[in-house]
Amino acid sequence: MILQRIRNQGIRLGTAFDRVAAKHPANVVILDHDLGIAPQLGRRFTVTELADVVADFASRLWTVGVRPGDHVVVYKTDGFDIPLIASAVARIGAVPVMLSPKLDGESVLQMLPRVNQPYLLTDQAKLDNELSDEVFDVADSVLLASGSHPRATALADLTDVRRVAPVVMPRDHPTLVTHTSGTTGLPKMAVHTSYSLQSRYRPQAAAVTLLRKRETVAMHVSFVHSRVISAVLISLARGFPLLVLTDDDPEHVADYFVRLRPGIIEAHPNSYMLWEKLADDPRQPLANVRLFSSTFDAIHPRTVHRLLRATRRTAPVFGQLYGQSETGPVVARSYTKLRSLEADGRCVGVPFPGMTGVRVVSRDGAPPTKESPGYIEVRSDGRAVTFLGEPERYAAQTNGSWWRMGDVGYRTKWGCLHLLDREVDEIPGFGSTLAAEDQLFARLDNLAEVIIIPGDDGRAVPVVSTKGDEPLDLAAWRAAAAGLPPMADPVQWRLDDLPHTATTKIKRLELARIINSGGPAK
Repeated sequence: MILQRIRNQGIRLGTAFDRVAAKHPANVVILDHDLGIAPQLGRRFTVTELADVVADFASRLWTVGVRPGDHVVVYKTDGFDIPLIASAVARIGAVPVMLSPKLDGESVLQMLPRVNQPYLLTDQAKLDNELSDEVFDVADSVLLASGSHPRATALADLTDVRRVAPVVMPRDHPTLVTHTSGTTGLPKMAVHTSYSLQSRYRPQAAAVTLLRKRETVAMHVSFVHSRVISAVLISLARGFPLLVLTDDDPEHVADYFVRLRPGIIEAHPNSYMLWEKLADDPRQPLANVRLFSSTFDAIHPRTVHRLLRATRRTAPVFGQLYGQSETGPVVARSYTKLRSLEADGRCVGVPFPGMTGVRVVSRDGAPPTKESPGYIEVRSDGRAVTFLGEPERYAAQTNGSWWRMGDVGYRTKWGCLHLLDREVDEIPGFGSTLAAEDQLFARLDNLAEVIIIPGDDGRAVPVVSTKGDEPLDLAAWRAAAAGLPPMADPVQWRLDDLPHTATTKIKRLELARIINSGGPAK
């Protein structure tokens, strides 16, 4: 089997771009933005030039005193240079700690003490607009990827920097720290080793080996997520040209897709929801897509249905991966054009043979079912090894070799895992809020988002956003909600005003807190 031929020797993040450049030196990367640490390259460059940027930046970090084992917190303006910086930090044996540009400065200040006097790599924009002067007290040293500040060291100003050789660390040594989505509070900081990162890489790399033709890959994912590392390296290792987008506005995306005609697209579920309108673009920006890949969350059947029918490839596939920041992908499912609009979107797939395992633990002593779901637990070599500064929180989610996902569901007799709800989002007596949201999406074409949250009185409250922020048609809503458990009248918000995580998930608990405290609809 292909899955068994990819051995886990640990991913060497610091020299990863050297290896892909050695295989495909003239392969190209195209951006919709400038690289903050190398704006002189423009927006189209080769993988060889990319590898040189990483080596140069690593040498600059070494010059200012960063050494093996040091932690470097990366919190800067959004851009593709973020994973390049992570590779540069790892190249000299230090540990990159990746914080989302979407985090507010106060949250960053609360998280920094967990790292214990790290280097902070940021930029002038973040210092001017997000971070208070307190950051200079909690960080050992503040380094700038771009811009200037009187109390920080601008790496771009260094001259005559001597190139340093890569530092090789053991495969069980921390090589990357990423934070969790933060849907339930201040994010936790998951520690990954070279071994655990490679474990996440293997199943996805095996799947891509089935694609024989060279395809352009388009990507819009969070640059601080561990997923971006595997997605980028898998694409470049195959010699696939790479298009990286920071802006997911449909009109912006369509312009690039029409010009470059990607064959593979990687994005988060909420971005795909925005891109449904591309199916109606007369230029057919999705016509050449053979594979849509979506990570970590179940996606609404309506979105899959519309996107697959917008491609003109003979047998396009929508691949869905379910997992979380702590575990990497643990189950997968693929969809084709044969999938109906009313298909069960709660079936998120089956484990990777020989790599991941899933079980559902009963909550009432009876076998878990749709009516009485159990706790979802998973086993994976890709699991993070601890939470930085919070080992007790990590231990609370472990059960031997099993990891509690914080979700509830059940498995069918065929082994498919059905995800019904987050534990913290359950509404007693309502059933699956996610399944109800799937049904509403399938029946209301103008819905851009719907989130069902618990109200103060225990009733389910649907919070909706519409395409173009048009007023919700209440008659159509009532018809679509027919047959669902009773709900309060819908509350309409603008999509942009909903609280989002770095991976575009809705922060359901925060949304419920705002609405139940009397916060007005936006």
